[in-house]
Amino acid sequence: MSSVDGAALGLSAGAAAAVHTACTHCGLDVPEGYVERGAPMQFCCTGCRAAYAILHEHGLDRYYDFAERRGRPVRSSGRTFEEYDHPAFRAIHVRTLPSGLARVELYLEGIHCASCVWLVERVPLLLPGVARAELQVRRSLATIDWDPAALPLSQVARTLDTLGYPPHPFRGLRREEVRRGEDRAALVRIGVAGAIAINIMLAAIALYSGGRRMEPEYEQLFRWVALALVIPAIAWPGRVFFLGAWNALRARTLHMDLPIALGVGAGFLRGTVNVLTGSGPVYFDGLATLIFVLLVGRYLQLRGQRAAADSAELLFSLTPHRARQVNADGTIVEVPAEALVPGMTFETLPGETLAADGVVASGESSLDTSLLTGESRPVRTAPGDHVFAGTVNLASPIRVTVEHSGEESRVARILKQVEESATRKAPVVLLADRSAGWFVLGVLLLAFATWGYWMTRDPSQAVDNAIALLIVTCPCALAMATPLAITVGVGRAARRGLFIKGGEAVELLARPSRMLLDKTGTITEARTSLVAFAGDAAVRPLVLALERESTHPVAEGFRRAWEAACPALPAVERSEHVTGGGIAGRVGGREVAVGSPAFVSARASGRPPALAGAEGATPVWIAVDGAVAAAAALGDPIRADAKASIDALRARGWRVGILSGDAPEVVRSVAAALGLPPEECTGGVSPEGKLAAVRAALAGGRVVMAGDGVNDAGAVAAASVGIGMHGGAEACLANADVYTTRPGLAPLVELTEGSARTMRLIRRNMAFSLAYNVVGVALAVTGTISPLIAAVMMPLSSVTVVFSSWYGRSFPREAA
Repeated sequence: MSSVDGAALGLSAGAAAAVHTACTHCGLDVPEGYVERGAPMQFCCTGCRAAYAILHEHGLDRYYDFAERRGRPVRSSGRTFEEYDHPAFRAIHVRTLPSGLARVELYLEGIHCASCVWLVERVPLLLPGVARAELQVRRSLATIDWDPAALPLSQVARTLDTLGYPPHPFRGLRREEVRRGEDRAALVRIGVAGAIAINIMLAAIALYSGGRRMEPEYEQLFRWVALALVIPAIAWPGRVFFLGAWNALRARTLHMDLPIALGVGAGFLRGTVNVLTGSGPVYFDGLATLIFVLLVGRYLQLRGQRAAADSAELLFSLTPHRARQVNADGTIVEVPAEALVPGMTFETLPGETLAADGVVASGESSLDTSLLTGESRPVRTAPGDHVFAGTVNLASPIRVTVEHSGEESRVARILKQVEESATRKAPVVLLADRSAGWFVLGVLLLAFATWGYWMTRDPSQAVDNAIALLIVTCPCALAMATPLAITVGVGRAARRGLFIKGGEAVELLARPSRMLLDKTGTITEARTSLVAFAGDAAVRPLVLALERESTHPVAEGFRRAWEAACPALPAVERSEHVTGGGIAGRVGGREVAVGSPAFVSARASGRPPALAGAEGATPVWIAVDGAVAAAAALGDPIRADAKASIDALRARGWRVGILSGDAPEVVRSVAAALGLPPEECTGGVSPEGKLAAVRAALAGGRVVMAGDGVNDAGAVAAASVGIGMHGGAEACLANADVYTTRPGLAPLVELTEGSARTMRLIRRNMAFSLAYNVVGVALAVTGTISPLIAAVMMPLSSVTVVFSSWYGRSFPREAA
């Protein structure tokens, strides 16, 4: 949009001579370079200038009456949003309404107050083709209805972007539509049940207050009114319980809806008989209230379960929704990421996230792969390398030929594995499911026994007490206690960078057993670093200059240790690389050799000073002008948190050992540094050997295996619980039951402690559910509670379990 001057804004040139340094649109200070001397309006950026022009042009100056909108500068992205008009985008994110309008839901950045709501919902005044704009400020979710024939969606998106609210498509639209339908149906049932219950209560009040003074014909009239009202309550809102019970019987299982349906049905039949005979109490007021209360409780349970399940959905928004497709003629167009198919080529600029998996076709760069592996160091990439959706391009543009996109990408596959936690049931969950069926059978037998007992004592109370027992002992809370706690625990662990693929892993990690750790990348940092140095420090710039262009791990180790202290390096006049030996050359007029002792000894005389603390490290000698001047030891250092984490695991009862492919002497050195028993630590093991070792260990009990390499994949898959560590290879992560995106061994401690707390939470939930049912049975059998009181008690128990699981202490709530 072009710049806006005072005349375009309808302002006279002499309106105000003073220079204001506060932005007219957002109220922030205007940078000195943006101040227009003598202008009555000042803007801190072109975005605020454009937004002010739009609002003023369309008569929306009332926006500036909102004091709370001050302090929010407008930062439009300048994108064209052409991908929003692509058929693939419309197929996924846009829904056609019966009126012919189209609807889209968009996340808006920068939503923070009432002024934002006011402005977004007046977009129809800015764009005549937009029929409705509604904003949920809590979720920053805007619902836009517009006429596709009048204007494209990209124009709507550009307008929102110009106003300072960059839009993003909401990926869960279809799921939200289903949820809204379920919620709408549930709320309608609750409303109908509540309305009927209130009207039946009015008839019941007349019956109760009239007592014996009411004429028999009027008393019978109110009884018939109550019967007429309760029939639709049972036939429509209450039918969900009867359908659930019928489906359970057809499947030859005992479902929690069965005792509810029996209780409601028995009460209705007993009351109907009493109406027809004109004698005895009717239960219709209690039944209607019961249905209402049960539906409210079920709705609250549903919302609680959704909130718990949603906490695990952390990867949906990690890949971009648009891509820069490269056509055969070299032109570039923006398309939805979903439109990429194998064989296409797309371009990714520095700072952008890759939209699909593929092979680099052209360009060299560095990628941030921390999303997939947790690796904090950039990974170099060149033509022919495989790259993955969700990784961030850091250095320069690259073009990628698509291999997998959408649901087939690596990040999508990892997401699917994490989502299995909602369907894979731990043994404790299966035990709870089986117990619920037996529990229902016991309730039915107890209800029959209660009815029989009271028929011999007080027949008028027999049906009431049996119905109360059926209602109060509904096993909803018992059935929910375990899966809900597991779901909440898995979700919170995901927020901490611990992705658990199944509840079974939580149960197994809660009980200490044997834990085997790979060394490289798990216990150590998986990078070559300077461990020790002895000799003349003046050789450091000479070594760095000679190793400047080398990609050898030894060169990386020297650069990591000395580069910051040696900003100026001498010139390299010549150099010679010897594979397996080292590097030699002339640097700054001096002859320098760096490499193995044998390589340097062949070119220089003497021996370097002795190195201390270099056990298990690679020795490197340095010679200058024909004399050995220094020695260094380079190796893979132990992680800073390794000793404390292993000590914590052992204190919790875990039997920790090392299973590594590194040389046995290196493994022994690491084990000694960590205080691990030598018999628990094995080195020089091949991938096949690791698999065999884990299988052999399983004969003695449960085994947890943690590793990060392809050579660990078999052992990780075979273990009772396999853990793919930060920075791990894809083959290892794919076979792991858990993978961590945080470095070090501290996540293992958190994983075991969080799993133990989750299991304690499950036991607490189950103990509460069983105690509640024992008390409920006692109260119902003794005739202490009526069906109405039982109807209130039953959903309260389930809601208590929901809150116990949601607010219980399993994994920490805050993100890592």
